[in-house]
Amino acid sequence: MYKKGQYRETDKMSDLICDNYPMVLVMYRFGVGLGFGDKTIGEICRQNEVDVCTFLAVVNFLIEERTTPMKENTEECLSVEALISYLHNAHDYFLKFRFPHLRIKLVEAINDCPEDVAFVITRFFDEYTEEVEKHMRYEEKIVFPYVRGLLKGKENTRYNISIFRKRHDQIEMKIIELKNLLLKYYPGKGSHSLNNVLFDIFATEQDLFTHNLIEDNIFTPAILKLEKRT
Repeated sequence: MYKKGQYRETDKMSDLICDNYPMVLVMYRFGVGLGFGDKTIGEICRQNEVDVCTFLAVVNFLIEERTTPMKENTEECLSVEALISYLHNAHDYFLKFRFPHLRIKLVEAINDCPEDVAFVITRFFDEYTEEVEKHMRYEEKIVFPYVRGLLKGKENTRYNISIFRKRHDQIEMKIIELKNLLLKYYPGKGSHSLNNVLFDIFATEQDLFTHNLIEDNIFTPAILKLEKRT
């Protein structure tokens, strides 16, 4: 469970991470490394050239477990560049690390089950990974370049963030099906490997869910405001 409460830039980074260990992923996605001693959140962000307001906006949004857009006064200080960098690093983490490693652990965990069952489970996972990759590549190739154009004052009459918002699907839904497939219908005995991979699937589902929430409730509202200004 997260420790509730709004964090400020004068709070220690070590307190934030120790009280809310999933924020290690947020820290990494903003490009902040370990070894920060007793320095404050503000000091660490400035040391790593990370926008403090944007870092705190994401952290507090996740800790409060919000599912609605953030307050308007918070949006005013957000750095869109920092948000894009955060989302890009999250995509890299999922596609280049989380899913490849999860697949290795999944194949190992189901090694003793019937071959046809193992084939179905593996294919299901691979098809899901392809869906996630397609989803994130769209953002990398279409959405982020569009937003960077807006930041440079370029107008694009053929695209806007509302198109992204309408087609933005919940990519964590199919991983729930994979989780249920293993929980309800896996024919073999349980094992440490299987329990471990199930734990990772639960964690991945939650991580993808919060990733979508940030895109829907922080990133998209910020771009809507940027479009109005442009």
